[in-house]
Amino acid sequence: MGVVDQAFIQAQEHRPAKSSSTYAEGIPLIDLSSPDGLVSEIGNACKNWGFFQVVNHGVPLEKRQKLEDSSRKFFGLSSEEKRMIRRTEQQVLGYYDTEHTKNVRDWKEVFDFVAKEPLLVPASPDPHDKELLELHNVWPQYPPELKEASDEYVKELEKLAFKLLELIALSLGLPANRFHSFFRDQTTRVRLNHYPPCPAPDLALGVGRHKDGGGLTILFQDDVGGLQVKRKSDGEWVTVKPTPDAYIVNVGDIIQVWSNEAYESVEHRVMVNSEKERYSIPYFFNPAHYTMVEPLEELTNEQSPPKYKTYSWGKFMMNRRLSNFKKLNVENIQISHFKISELADKLEGALSINN
Repeated sequence: MGVVDQAFIQAQEHRPAKSSSTYAEGIPLIDLSSPDGLVSEIGNACKNWGFFQVVNHGVPLEKRQKLEDSSRKFFGLSSEEKRMIRRTEQQVLGYYDTEHTKNVRDWKEVFDFVAKEPLLVPASPDPHDKELLELHNVWPQYPPELKEASDEYVKELEKLAFKLLELIALSLGLPANRFHSFFRDQTTRVRLNHYPPCPAPDLALGVGRHKDGGGLTILFQDDVGGLQVKRKSDGEWVTVKPTPDAYIVNVGDIIQVWSNEAYESVEHRVMVNSEKERYSIPYFFNPAHYTMVEPLEELTNEQSPPKYKTYSWGKFMMNRRLSNFKKLNVENIQISHFKISELADKLEGALSINN
């Protein structure tokens, strides 16, 4: 194997195993055109895996292929051309090639844009700062069709996202439209990913282990594959086999909190290899920045009290975003920091020390 910069090297315990090419058995493949048992299938998938694949989803193949082709053309540009629209802490949309996950650099380059603009987000993670930023997409000169392809694709993915959200609501015993109001001023983001061949795929990862902090993620991955999920039953990393024209769906932290842990956001990562490049397109379906996230009242009671305290999605999002631009000395913010049981344990420990 070759050598990579130290910044890309994962800690020993997080490096991919040499046997990591084994495909997972059991990740649900759900046909959205078949109404029989669909709600229970979605519910079981969210509960047991946190991940599932969907086919017959209604997204026209040509819309996805048009964006995929545009993505390949963009990433084929020279570094100098791509960096003309490089992301900064002030302009957080566009091209980026030095992102960190869990404080280790990812072996990838990305292009980010938002589904609806202008996008309003908090100016800082400071809870007392009420200032808002207005974000606008930035587009490269080449390929000229990238913006149009992106706009067309986003319209189709939004339809699918709301359909999945309704099925998830029904599976929790809620009205189909229970979550709709949270997404009226959505902060949905789309990312084009390119993972170049890596000379040391046993040391680096395309994206390190993480959980998605938002609502719902809908992913297209090409036939190279590389997505791995941490299986809930035994904690093993298993690879999601690419299924032609399927989307991979996973629930994010927000649905974990709304459902009061009936459903769990599951850790996942992306492998790289030394021979093939990989492309993927995740669609991050996220609520309005002003959303205060907490367990839903309908899903909590005396026997099942809320497991999380309320937090601001916008402030959470901006706190997370800071870690994309620099290596931090501490772990970035997680929903575990808002877990009531942990807060109670810490308080109890502090009281015992003081006594």
